[in-house]
Amino acid sequence: MSEEDQIVEMRGGSSWQLPAIVVLGLIAIVGLAFGWSASSKLDSTQQAVAAQLKTTQQAIQQDMSSMKDRLAQDEKANSDLRGDLKVVTDKLKITQGQLKKTRTEAAKLNDETNQKVTALDTSVHSELATKASSEEVKTVDTKVGGVRGDLDATREDLKMAKSEMGTLIARNHDEIDQLRRLGERDYTEFTVTGKNRPEKVANVTVELKGANLKRNQFSIALVVEDKRFEKKNRAMNEPIFFYTSGTHIPEEIVINKVSKDTISGYVSIPKADAQGTPAATKSGN
Repeated sequence: MSEEDQIVEMRGGSSWQLPAIVVLGLIAIVGLAFGWSASSKLDSTQQAVAAQLKTTQQAIQQDMSSMKDRLAQDEKANSDLRGDLKVVTDKLKITQGQLKKTRTEAAKLNDETNQKVTALDTSVHSELATKASSEEVKTVDTKVGGVRGDLDATREDLKMAKSEMGTLIARNHDEIDQLRRLGERDYTEFTVTGKNRPEKVANVTVELKGANLKRNQFSIALVVEDKRFEKKNRAMNEPIFFYTSGTHIPEEIVINKVSKDTISGYVSIPKADAQGTPAATKSGN
């Protein structure tokens, strides 16, 4: 081969190597760019996932805290309900015991009255058999009439309506006097005129809030030992019971008359010597 042929061959070989090197360089640059972009996206994705995970953890913690608070509130509400149920159960036991005691006393009073009448009738016949003067007969007749009157009054007492606590409910002044004669409770009659005008009656303050004459209903507010409570749409002759501190037998208020701006009734308070009896009644039930 001649020297000219060698020079032509060398020139022909270098003509395709340079473009190849340029192409490889471009491919390498594109690969580096693609790798850097992928790396940046991976970092961004990791940061987004970490932020979302943190947010989710915070939300879960807040939900758990809220659930704990609600659970504590539910437990407190259940505890309060159990306490209220115990109070109602205890009062129901007292009420049942008082009702049983009242029925027993009423039956005993009726038996005692019948025994007295029988004994007096026997005594009258005995006196009539031994004394014949007209004056003595008149005296005996007077005694018999008096006892019969007492017996009729006692029977009328037993015909009065009784409350759920076993107390007799007076419907007017005469019946209140009959209850006073029994000597078991103290009775204070009152009349409240005008709405929203509190009036002190015995140991309770009574305030008329409204009246429904068509239905013979009324609404009142009571203040007992600085505690105020309202009774709405109550019927006439329907006793309202309330307790004072240190007592086991309830006091009661009964409204007998209702007009547009006036109510009349009485407050009934058990006597002090009767306060000790319900404790034994409660333990016996």
